[in-house]
Amino acid sequence: MDGPLWTDEHAPALADLPQSAVRESLDRAIEEPLNLVLHGPPGAGKTAAVRALADEIHTDPDNDLVELNVADFFDRTKKEVSEDPRFSSFITPKRRRNASKADLIKHVLGESAGYAPVSGEYKTILLDNAEAIREDFQQALRRVMERHHKTTQFVITTRQPSKLIPPIRSRCFSITVRAPTTDEIVHVLDGIVTEEDVAYDVDGLEYVAGYADGDLRQAILGAQATFEAAGEITMDAAYEALGAVGNDERIEEMITAAERGEFQEARTTLDDLLVEEGLDGGEVLDDVLRVARSRSVGPPPAELHRLAGDIDMDLAEGTNDRLHLSHLLAELDR
Repeated sequence: MDGPLWTDEHAPALADLPQSAVRESLDRAIEEPLNLVLHGPPGAGKTAAVRALADEIHTDPDNDLVELNVADFFDRTKKEVSEDPRFSSFITPKRRRNASKADLIKHVLGESAGYAPVSGEYKTILLDNAEAIREDFQQALRRVMERHHKTTQFVITTRQPSKLIPPIRSRCFSITVRAPTTDEIVHVLDGIVTEEDVAYDVDGLEYVAGYADGDLRQAILGAQATFEAAGEITMDAAYEALGAVGNDERIEEMITAAERGEFQEARTTLDDLLVEEGLDGGEVLDDVLRVARSRSVGPPPAELHRLAGDIDMDLAEGTNDRLHLSHLLAELDR
């Protein structure tokens, strides 16, 4: 997408969250720093709800909300973790050289929880997508929660609360974040497009909401994609625009498979896109860049665009699209 993402530009306030039960539950955490577990399906708005809560309870939420996606640790190398600007200030060169990745992660958790809040009496640490945390790290997290409970509120989001060990679940107030209904999604979209001064009709918003199938983030991005493609959000415009991005799930899976080294799986998806869907190499490359940006997958944007630039030049020569895009997938693994 060309401009700022609507998911960022129209992040909801606590009162704007579509699920009334979630609003009521989070209101309880405003008066005191309860540890929380928010659990529900992808795209239901768990992370957005935590950010809305932080805006309510912190004078300086930019500094007193610390967001740690589990992928920041477990899907990255020791070098990448130690060089992350959020962590590098409290990782000494000696620790960077000598500590194992596991020790480094435990150190980052402790240090992130240990520093004083910038404003107020406590800060909030968000651990996003926590279902991927190994049990030994959960035990370390439990000790960190105990040690810093007076100055740090811990909020955990997950699709699978059963993956959390009982000592962590018992220290947190549990909040179910169900997928929003079509009507709730339409209400959110109506507010956004009105603020953006976008021409629309109700049928168009309902089509986008149905296309998203309970994923609020996907609905907002779908509405933005429709507007950027057609200048309006109507039934016909949404049908045309979202048909063009109907392969997003497969492209995201192709990118992540390539990064994991599952090259054969990634190339099978590539063949489907080129043969079954009839896309040319340039279209696939454009979709890879768009999906990587909108869904925050793949390597850092600067690196991906550098790789894509090289591939784009090869595609312009008019030779084998499959060969050149396969080379891109191989580079993602590297």
